[in-house]
Amino acid sequence: MPKITLLFAALNVLLMLVLLVPIPRYRRSRKIGLGDGGDAVLARMIRAHGNFVEHAPFALLLLALLELCGLPAIWLWGFGSALLLGRILHAAGLSRSGGYSFGRFTGTALTWLVFVLMALAGIWLALT
Repeated sequence: MPKITLLFAALNVLLMLVLLVPIPRYRRSRKIGLGDGGDAVLARMIRAHGNFVEHAPFALLLLALLELCGLPAIWLWGFGSALLLGRILHAAGLSRSGGYSFGRFTGTALTWLVFVLMALAGIWLALT
């Protein structure tokens, strides 16, 4: 059973909810029904959530496949932890500023690094 992936998937769902829940509240308070209404704060909130949804599912799918194929637990813990940290950093950075920020840059770099390393591990497991 992919229990390590299950834990990281659950933690990522909680992060997704942290990013999602404020959006309808903000929309309601500003009376913005669709899109961002030209509101920069709402646009950043939508992008922080959207970016998370664009990246996390693929990473978690690959993490689950790696776990099911027998990748050692230490690697799974490392990949899962780095992914979660990267997504938290990115969300925090983008939520505070639409421009460059340490969190946004570092979170993106860490997420991409996890993608590359997990892809290489997947290729290695598939071919050996």
